[in-house]
Amino acid sequence: MKSDLELALDAAADAAAEQPDTATTFAALGLPERLVIALARRGMEAPFAIQTRAIPDALTGRDVLGRGATGSGKTLAFGLPMLARLSASRPAERLRGTPRGLVLVPTRELAQQVSDALAPLAQALDLKVTTVYGGASMGRQIDQLRRGVDVVVATPGRLQDLIEQRECTLAKLEITVLDEADHMADLGFMPAVTTLLDMTAPGTQRLLFSATLDRGVDKLVRQYLVDPAIHAVATAESHVTTMDHRVYAVQGDAKVDIAAEIGARPGRTLFFVRTKHGADRLAMQMRKVGVQAAAIHGNLTQNARKRALEDFASGHARVLVATDVAARGIHVDDVDLVVHFDPPADHKDYLHRSGRTARAGASGTVLSMVTSDQVRDHQRMRERAGVQVSAQSVVVGHPAVRELAESGEPIEVTPRAPYVARPQGERRRYNGPRTSGSPSAGRGASSGRPRPARTS
Repeated sequence: MKSDLELALDAAADAAAEQPDTATTFAALGLPERLVIALARRGMEAPFAIQTRAIPDALTGRDVLGRGATGSGKTLAFGLPMLARLSASRPAERLRGTPRGLVLVPTRELAQQVSDALAPLAQALDLKVTTVYGGASMGRQIDQLRRGVDVVVATPGRLQDLIEQRECTLAKLEITVLDEADHMADLGFMPAVTTLLDMTAPGTQRLLFSATLDRGVDKLVRQYLVDPAIHAVATAESHVTTMDHRVYAVQGDAKVDIAAEIGARPGRTLFFVRTKHGADRLAMQMRKVGVQAAAIHGNLTQNARKRALEDFASGHARVLVATDVAARGIHVDDVDLVVHFDPPADHKDYLHRSGRTARAGASGTVLSMVTSDQVRDHQRMRERAGVQVSAQSVVVGHPAVRELAESGEPIEVTPRAPYVARPQGERRRYNGPRTSGSPSAGRGASSGRPRPARTS
């Protein structure tokens, strides 16, 4: 049975579907002129539905509980009012290690994506944004905090590390955002999240966005949000109708060959697998037959993950093979085919994976590749996701396989930036101790191994 908060979100989504938006510009939402101009320069003139609904309440300082599907515009729904309010309350100088805005996210990829979206807009308001996450140089992050920042986008574990080292304090926070709270709960970060929230002053504005209220998110909302404004737009389930769902029943020994045939298509293809080793293996198998493929998972260094995403976005790799955890940070336009090479764990993972296509009203195809022993379980899972489609038996070269293999618009490959060699004899700047190989470096990152809750 759904809780009253879940029912309220459902009601808000229904109301959003029935009532047209009255505000058609960012200026009409009450955002400052400099921010509106910065948005226009980036080609953003009209707000998305979740932005239209959430921004006015957030601008008043009210707590907000929001829900929206992937690609619905959640980042700007919380980011714009946060930047606007921090600009209005900016002190004469920034205090060392004392941010006034905090965005907590589950993975380092999402941290970087949020920062990339907000940093140029913050610059227009003379605000500074920095990222804090595991798997990257702690020394560089400490250096940024010591210089003074307005907004920190962080994963929970690394932020706790820096607070313990007295390089950061949350005592002056004015606004706290929890993005993808349900995924933080999935990864076991909820104890760290509550510890961090307990460090903030009473009355701090809190904005929480989550696809579901499962696994303790409901409790988090009740404990930390005060009379929140509730806003929701289309859920992941509602986007099922904009996707063409297909199921191919395959023989196990032909599965990779069929995947490679489909991966050679002109358009971008995102493959999902269960394990990190499986991601590397499938990408390597595809490259052996001439399909340019990259893999992304939690065991890669941050630079390797970034390079894989850049290759996929630029077209140098038409195929990206991802694990579920790493894929939370994938925000690449024009992905018109998602392939479940390995079945997802449950119907929610199916919807999250599938949501990487058919974004923001576009159409897309979702393919599941199942073997004979997976057909029945996969059918039950699809039914829970609201997907009604029968499995079709295929082999290499089957007409249905060829149809997908020939689909998609050819990708225009973006040239890589030329390599600039470091001048001979130039010394690297020291940024403090390197921690990427230490046990704490990955805490709060997307490795899926959360740190234990503290008892002190």
